[in-house]
Amino acid sequence: MTAVVRLLLFFVALWPAIAAADQPGRFDFYVLSLSWSPSYCEAEGGTRDDAQCERGRRFGFLVHGLWPQHERGYPADCPTRLAPSEADIRSVSDLMPARGLVRHEWRKHGACSGLSPADYLKTVRAAREAVRIPAAFRRLDNYVMVSPAEVEAAFVAANPGLGPDGVAVICDGRRLREVRVCLTRGLGFRACEEVDRRACRASRVVLPPVR
Repeated sequence: MTAVVRLLLFFVALWPAIAAADQPGRFDFYVLSLSWSPSYCEAEGGTRDDAQCERGRRFGFLVHGLWPQHERGYPADCPTRLAPSEADIRSVSDLMPARGLVRHEWRKHGACSGLSPADYLKTVRAAREAVRIPAAFRRLDNYVMVSPAEVEAAFVAANPGLGPDGVAVICDGRRLREVRVCLTRGLGFRACEEVDRRACRASRVVLPPVR
C-alpha cells in the first residue's frame, strides 16, 4: 500500500468525526461574550466610523456574540441557507447595534446552534438577560484601572450560581476587551475549563469611559 493510499484511507476514516464537529445543533454549551464597547471604539471601532462608537451613544457592555462550544474547541461556519431578516436584526439592536456584527455572528456561530435566525437571536437576548452586569461597570465617566481578578469577582458576586471557573476576562494587553460567561444549553451557569484558561493574565488593565 502506497503512502498516498494510506493517507487517503486515514482521511476517509477521520471524515465522520470532522463532519460531525460542525453540524448544526451538536455542541455542549454556550459562551456569552460581552464586549466593553469603549475599549472596542478606542482600539479600532472609531477608525471604522462604526455607528456604535458615535459620541453620545453611551454604550458599556454589549453582546459580541453567543457561541456554541464543545468541551474542547467550538463549531463554526455550519452549513445553512438561512439568514436573519431585517426584523430579526432590529430585534437585538439594543444589544448588538452593529448590523454587520449580527450577520457575521449568525454565519460563524449562530448557524451552529441548530436554531432559526429568529430563535437564535431570541436566545441571545435570553442569555444576556441571564447575566447581571455589576453596578460598578454599568457606567464609567472616567478611565479606571482594574485587575482582571476584580472584574471576575464582581461578575461572580452579581450572579448567584456563577463560579470563577465559569467566567473569563479578556484583554488586549492594556485594555479590558470582553467578559465571557459560560452557560448551559438551558442558559444556566456552568464551568468551562478551556474558556477559563484563556483569560487575561495582565495584572492591571484599563477600562475606558462610556461616552
